[in-house]
Amino acid sequence: MANPPQVETVTSGADKAKLAVAVLLLIGALVAYYGLSKQGALAQWGALIALLAAGVATFFTSEHGKALIAYGRDSVREVKKVVWPTRKEAGQMTLYVFIFVVIMALFLWMTDKTLEWVLYDLILGWKR
Repeated sequence: MANPPQVETVTSGADKAKLAVAVLLLIGALVAYYGLSKQGALAQWGALIALLAAGVATFFTSEHGKALIAYGRDSVREVKKVVWPTRKEAGQMTLYVFIFVVIMALFLWMTDKTLEWVLYDLILGWKR
């Protein structure tokens, strides 16, 4: 048996620094929002949005951010490969599921009533 390939994640010091800066910018956005409460809503929201945008931009320049972008692109590519059912097919499948649910409900109800009759009326003799 062959050993499975080992996946090694190589993270450079600069990449770790980018992630740390991104986290600090996000924390700074919250601190600035609450710290600027006396300067007015425009200053609060401006600082929050600017620092959040800077944090997100910093994250997306890191290797983890680039991997997230690549994952998103791959996901979109896979969704484009999906063959979606037509409206008629979707309606038919919905009808099949509804009919199956009704039949199963009737079957379970009949099973329940049969077991109730066998146990309570025949075996235990509890007549209602």
